[in-house]
Amino acid sequence: MQQAEIRVRGRVQGVGFRPAVWRLAQQLGLHGDVRNDADGVLIHVAGGDAAIDELLERIQREPPPLARIDRIERRRTDATCPSGFRIVESIGGPARTQIAPDAALCAECAREVLDPDDRRHRYPFATCTHCGPRLSIVRGVPYDRATTTLAPFPLCAECRCEYSDPADRRFHAEALACAACGPRARLFPADVAGDAVAAAAALLQRGNILAVKGLGGYQLACDATNADAVARLRAAKQRDRKPFALMARDLDVIRRYCPVDAMEARLLTSPEAPIVLLRADGCALPENVAPGLTTLGFMLPTTPLHLLLLHAMERPVVMTSGNLTDAPQIIDDAEALERLGGVADHVLTHDRGVATRIDDSVVRVVAGAPRVLRRARGYAPAAITLPRGFADAPDLLAVGGELKATFCLLKDGQAILSQHIGDLEDAATFDDYRHMIAHYAALFDHSPAVIAADPHPDYLAAKYARETGLKLIEVQHHHAHVAACLAENGRTIDAPPVLGIVLDGLGWGEDGTLWGGEFLLADYRMSRRLGTFKPVAMPGGAAAVREPWRNLYAHLLAADVPSFGIPSDKPCTLIETMIRNGVNAPLASSCGRLFDAMAAALGICSDRQGYEGEAAMRLEALACEQTLRAAGDGYPMAVSHWIDPRPMWHAVADDLARGTSPAVMAARFHLGLAAAVTSMACALAGQAHFDTVALTGGCLQNAILLEHTQRRLREAGFAVLTHSIVPANDGGLALGQCAVAAARLIAA
Repeated sequence: MQQAEIRVRGRVQGVGFRPAVWRLAQQLGLHGDVRNDADGVLIHVAGGDAAIDELLERIQREPPPLARIDRIERRRTDATCPSGFRIVESIGGPARTQIAPDAALCAECAREVLDPDDRRHRYPFATCTHCGPRLSIVRGVPYDRATTTLAPFPLCAECRCEYSDPADRRFHAEALACAACGPRARLFPADVAGDAVAAAAALLQRGNILAVKGLGGYQLACDATNADAVARLRAAKQRDRKPFALMARDLDVIRRYCPVDAMEARLLTSPEAPIVLLRADGCALPENVAPGLTTLGFMLPTTPLHLLLLHAMERPVVMTSGNLTDAPQIIDDAEALERLGGVADHVLTHDRGVATRIDDSVVRVVAGAPRVLRRARGYAPAAITLPRGFADAPDLLAVGGELKATFCLLKDGQAILSQHIGDLEDAATFDDYRHMIAHYAALFDHSPAVIAADPHPDYLAAKYARETGLKLIEVQHHHAHVAACLAENGRTIDAPPVLGIVLDGLGWGEDGTLWGGEFLLADYRMSRRLGTFKPVAMPGGAAAVREPWRNLYAHLLAADVPSFGIPSDKPCTLIETMIRNGVNAPLASSCGRLFDAMAAALGICSDRQGYEGEAAMRLEALACEQTLRAAGDGYPMAVSHWIDPRPMWHAVADDLARGTSPAVMAARFHLGLAAAVTSMACALAGQAHFDTVALTGGCLQNAILLEHTQRRLREAGFAVLTHSIVPANDGGLALGQCAVAAARLIAA
């Protein structure tokens, strides 16, 4: 008989880990106990060496569906274990475990909710240890019912039996409830009797707009096949052209509108259940669902409430965040009734509180791999284990960027990247950002001595960092993009530098100018600019981001090409004077602004973008497989110490004069850009030593650009790193800042 203490670290609380250990111990005839504590799960066990070895092996081989084991430690002990094997009470202390992300409704709970003979038939809040709310309801650690928003709901006798039975999948499911003891749904105005969710479903099918309280906040819903309802929602939400997310009852409904391949189906039905962007050529839905785009963002029901709402619907619904324009998603019930009452005809709410606001994640399959475009529900705050060499880094906080803001905690060699929060230019979003940093600090017992930030003088996140009084490490914007790509690909801290190709909108450069199309020789500790895009003026500064015609005019002036595609009412003479005199027309090496200029040349969003990135997204949508095949090698760009698009503009002018199809021209732009980027990489390989390229930046969320650039680089002999679990856009900046700051501290 041997005694051992086994420590399991990782995402092991609130996911059914203790009952899984209990069942294995019972099968192996072991004695002892298992408990949660602030470090994870602690097992005391007594038995034969072979049985203890098998327990360890099976814990790693057969974990619960939502668990993630980072490390298992075993040591011998002289402590006496009681006879039998028990699950014992949690122990408090400093938090060193992980909070699990919210998980979508599992198949077992869905079956029970739809089963007339089950006691949870039509109960909108059924859950178990394999699914349901986690981050969105937790207020503190250890993760027990008393520290969640379910604390006000004492369990009934039947639920208490399930909660206390280690053989039940609801053992210590902290969000456990039923109609007798748990939260209840309510419909406002309450002008219908009976089941609130059934009444809401009927209203939805009759063309009404609903505000629906979801996992991480309120959502707005309407029948996606009803163009009038979609238009009313757009007008009330003040959302001009940005695409709406869609929810459908099941994969069969989705397939009526979009083809779904095996990988996309796995993503849609996974516990993370993100919005998945699907190709939708010739889709029968109204154009105002996703104006000008050929992709639709679909998700499946994430909760029993959503399942019941859509169960009788043979068509999809719009399911978008419950807010106005870019304000934070509403989570407070009174605020929802007050502010969304003017948007929605009815409000479907409930009395289970939301502790943490969290939006839906967005994923797209590109080049055979899933690419997280927005990391939120289902993914955050799952820790990212940093590669070999980072274990000795001190705790630190990285504050991210200005747009698509996230932050990142480094603790015990784990990077905890927050959920997508939004654009900090909105005052309420910035307030939520600061609140969320404090909330994560409490959940993870995190007290950093160092803070990492972007050097941009006007970023609110960077200003916040400077005001903390902590030791500040500034990380150049594009270096952070490269480091994020390296970290998620497991690149070790002492690996040789790579060529980081960063194609994005704008970032503060090391020389005090605006960068955005960069070729950096970089590792975690340093970066050196080897090449760039030829800088072009941004007339009007921030106005050029909103109005693509300004970028087009600046590019045509730089290329000495007669102007085209410029609306007749624009002040071109004034713009030309601004550029010539360098007044409010900063130079920028931005790839994003090049996309905007090309879109404007084809008449896309020339006057104004309805949302950030609209011009580039619609330019991508214009191209298709047929036009890509017909486009040849793409438009020419000169490659020397920079990529110069001036030859392209002469070719674009010729194509317009010949009446070439805009779709073919859009394809030629993408292919020419991929070819120029590859040519630059090959040229730089003759000047600096690297064999690996890291592709990053928001422009590389463009499927055509990523696929063709990656293929060309591989054909040229390079190993290519790309993003998958962390956004290539600014949503990944905080991870990169975290990795760079940690590497510099370790080297100091």
